[in-house]
Amino acid sequence: MTVDESIRDRLSCGLIVIDPLVVADNPDVARETDDLAERLRADHTGKLPSEIAGLAEARTLYKSFGTDPSRHRPSSEALLRRVLKGQSLYRINNAVDTCNLTSLHALLPIGMYDLDRIEGDVVLRTGRDGEEYEGIRKGTVHLAGRLGLFDAAGPFGSPTSDSARTSVGEQTTRILAILMATRAYSTELMTEHVDFFAHGFARHCGGTVGARALLGPTRELL
Repeated sequence: MTVDESIRDRLSCGLIVIDPLVVADNPDVARETDDLAERLRADHTGKLPSEIAGLAEARTLYKSFGTDPSRHRPSSEALLRRVLKGQSLYRINNAVDTCNLTSLHALLPIGMYDLDRIEGDVVLRTGRDGEEYEGIRKGTVHLAGRLGLFDAAGPFGSPTSDSARTSVGEQTTRILAILMATRAYSTELMTEHVDFFAHGFARHCGGTVGARALLGPTRELL
């Protein structure tokens, strides 16, 4: 995977490959998520999004690529908003639930994909006119001028919604995940979030880390 040269100096991303894992139901991740949700409600209930410091990073990322985060919310903000309304997160499977747990912990958007459904090399870049994909439960996701992930078959992900084509299900044994932030984001924090993701998958999915890296102006293996 690479970050396109035109945007490389504007991003800091965490990359992680988990291989292998077992996708199934696991109530333990739901309990851990409920515990985190309770702490987040205690800290942030009644606040506007602009008053929650942890949301600023994802919102800045969106604005830097010309996307209004009030109209197209980062996936991490959508999760937090649901939690602050007192609603539980949808339980899908242990892999998706662990990804959502990490996104709530980091308050950063995370794209997670079935690695065996990705075709060829992956590049993170801004979309061109007409580039779009079918999102998971969100209809068509348009990427013109917006940040997106692309493989040999076309677009398949963004900070807002993942695609149906590369979605994670019971057949998945390998995943690629990308945590997205601006270039100004702390390297130490991004590394901590990658570690949190890896440890969560080890606990809840039996996953083993195949690769970890930080992507941006340079590529650093972890």
